Amino acid sequence: MNRRLPAAALVVLTLATLTFAQDVKRPDILGAKRLYKTLPNDRHVAPQSAGAGLAGSTLTQWNGTFSDLTKKKVTYTMVGTNPATSNVSTTVPVYIIPIKMVYPVTNGNHTFSAVTSKATNGKTIVNNIIASPLFDKSLNFTQGGTNLGTTQYIDAFQRGNFWQYVHTHTGYHVLLGTPVVLPEQTITVPAALGGVFNNPFGSGIIGTYDINAFDAKLQTIMLRFSQLNPGVLPLFVSYDIYLTQGGGCCIGGYHSANGAQPGGQTYSYSTYDGDSGTFSQDVSAISHEIGEWMDDPFVDNNVNCTDNSVLEVGDPIEGNANYGDFAYTHNGFTYNLQSLVFLGYFGAPKSTSVHSWLSFQHDQTTVCPGQ
Repeated sequence: MNRRLPAAALVVLTLATLTFAQDVKRPDILGAKRLYKTLPNDRHVAPQSAGAGLAGSTLTQWNGTFSDLTKKKVTYTMVGTNPATSNVSTTVPVYIIPIKMVYPVTNGNHTFSAVTSKATNGKTIVNNIIASPLFDKSLNFTQGGTNLGTTQYIDAFQRGNFWQYVHTHTGYHVLLGTPVVLPEQTITVPAALGGVFNNPFGSGIIGTYDINAFDAKLQTIMLRFSQLNPGVLPLFVSYDIYLTQGGGCCIGGYHSANGAQPGGQTYSYSTYDGDSGTFSQDVSAISHEIGEWMDDPFVDNNVNCTDNSVLEVGDPIEGNANYGDFAYTHNGFTYNLQSLVFLGYFGAPKSTSVHSWLSFQHDQTTVCPGQ
């Protein structure tokens, strides 16, 4: 018997069919590894940014040296002023540039946005980043019974890194300015360069995109904003995105510079994964990358370690339990901030740091391989 359905029933049936069609099972990422990257500073030397020609627009930086355990001289550049000879506070302006990642129906049919998506406390992802200990200066950091100050997380790390001097140079700080949020920028991902997958480290879904294609987009985006110049930190953030390289996943963030010191444009990118307990959870990747930007802003601090050729303070910790993250409940939210290694890890005198520790959370007890 062939009866025609009423029009209303046809509408219901059509909607149900559409809903079912979109509720597809996401593919898994095979062989996923948690990764952070650096990109060399000689890839893009000009133009650096829309505001690169502004007078006085050089990143505040200082140079230091040490003889490592192999008796080789290591020269490095860090953000701020020399803690051994200065007692001042440096504040670097920060511009957050949210990146919306759009996946057409051919490779995921999903949009990831840090501007519209919300954390469990009701804040948007961008606002939750700004409220975190990375930018809020109201959290006290006492490590091993020593009060490093009430300040931001990365500043507390750097004060601990050079506690030999900072414990008397009490006015020494390297702070991040209150972020200015620039308009969200959209990247539409072609199927050949990324897609939407099950999160290989947790629940939910994530988007992927090739790191080189992504960085090329960031170069174009930086040219759109006259506020950006070498004296500021452009901080790109995405939500639930992992970058890929050579087909391998998953990169939670990277930092780089357009041009060498002292005038190159430094910048950083990190993802914010909203799934608790996963790789790059909440501000973990951001803490990793800003810590590395602080101590190796131009990605040229060469060290004599076999696990890492440059002075990257986050990489040695990322493989630890909970991805090297430590929980801090602040402003009604539990943030996960990654521990970072001190200069002694790379063969510098351990006495420079607080308690002669090798890392901020005292979770690294051996120097780098090769030392």
